[in-house]
Amino acid sequence: MGKTLYQKVWEAHTVGTLPDGRTQLFIATHYVHEVTSPQAFAMLRDLGLPVLHPERTFATVDHIIPTDNQTEPFADPRAAAMLNALRRNCAEYGVRFFDLPSGRQGIVHMIGPELGITQPGMTIVCGDSHTATHGAMGAIAMGIGTTQVRDTLATQTLALSPLKVRQVRVEGTLRPGVTAKDVALHIIGLLGADGGLGYAYEFAGSAIEHMDMDGRLTLCNLAIEGAARCGYVCPDETTFAYLKGRPFAPVGAAWDAAVERWKSFASDADAVYDDVVRIAAEEIEPTVTWGISPDMSVGIGGVVPAPADAADEEKRAARRAALEYMKLSAGQPIKGLPVDVVFIGSCTNGRISDFRAVAPLLRGRRIAPGIRALAVPGSQMTARQCEQEGIAQIFRDAGFEWRLPGCSMCLAMNPDKLEGAQICASTSNRNFKGRQGSPTGRTLLMSPLMAAATALTGCVSDPREVFPSLATDQQ
Repeated sequence: MGKTLYQKVWEAHTVGTLPDGRTQLFIATHYVHEVTSPQAFAMLRDLGLPVLHPERTFATVDHIIPTDNQTEPFADPRAAAMLNALRRNCAEYGVRFFDLPSGRQGIVHMIGPELGITQPGMTIVCGDSHTATHGAMGAIAMGIGTTQVRDTLATQTLALSPLKVRQVRVEGTLRPGVTAKDVALHIIGLLGADGGLGYAYEFAGSAIEHMDMDGRLTLCNLAIEGAARCGYVCPDETTFAYLKGRPFAPVGAAWDAAVERWKSFASDADAVYDDVVRIAAEEIEPTVTWGISPDMSVGIGGVVPAPADAADEEKRAARRAALEYMKLSAGQPIKGLPVDVVFIGSCTNGRISDFRAVAPLLRGRRIAPGIRALAVPGSQMTARQCEQEGIAQIFRDAGFEWRLPGCSMCLAMNPDKLEGAQICASTSNRNFKGRQGSPTGRTLLMSPLMAAATALTGCVSDPREVFPSLATDQQ
């Protein structure tokens, strides 16, 4: 009987079985940032313990970093204190830190793949729920809590129980204007925000195989929003081409040996899954959320659903609460809904391919009057590419605020926040109440293509209508 990638990677990193039945799992790569690591390092210090394998931990600063002005000291003393604490901890324990002057700083889930640190067959953890992103490279990647950050630093292992594996197959060809973000939102809407509890998601099928690596990273980034602890794509030639030549990738004979080993981790053709879900790629529309959970979404041609149409009272109550908070009405078309702010960025959609896709569509155009639009590259590497290719200037000319790298308006831990009941068209990953900094702010999750179209029109728009060239470009 064949095995899944999840089973192969788990077995390759198993140190032993604990008396309670959990696996003591070796962690190949550990990422830390400024928010969830200070307490973990403090616990190590209190216990008098070193970091066992500092060469396997990589640090960056992303959540609290301002994106308008990164001159120090920061205006926010708490942000300055968190950055300086990470600097001290990394220096004391010998952890590599991609600090602001390094040229390699950025959102933790962007710089790992960009630098080639994230590789197939790894076990990867970070004190951040969107660690699932790294699964796009053919790794098992999971978010962990602060005490588990401590345990990983101290022992390079964690006590974990294996998950079930659900294969999500997307077969066929995506229609013009439909992106990986739309695929992810469609899957979450279909399976539910809690549908993945207890599962790892293996994304497969011809539509996934034809996605570029950045698209796969977006897809796996959102696995956790469907409650899957991790999501992954089996490594293939697309993976290897992406990794080749990156700073931390193997070279020479070591590269050839690595590729052969990476290939062996892909799921076997006769692997057995706990569940299989099949989705036709042609059925997926450009998708946008309307509520306060990522599974509250509709295709761009749809309407806000009625609470009475939900399957049970719990879901009906959730819809009523969402409608009240979002100030929407059942049956209201989602297309044409006015917005105040547009945000293109985050670890979900702040990659070079996102900006490359949007820039030609914005050239020579201006955002709608009254719209505030932010474009925030997710890493210093991506920011440099955007400047070199003229992308950043296109965004500036279109009326966007072109920002420095960071998590920015994805969450309310830096100065980029909504005000009052503003409604934001966002390429980020969460639309929870207050997520973007205002207790009454409202978030609509969507792809960069739809966000760009929305910025130009001032209301939620179908990118295929605003940018007719999309149909030609994707032929």
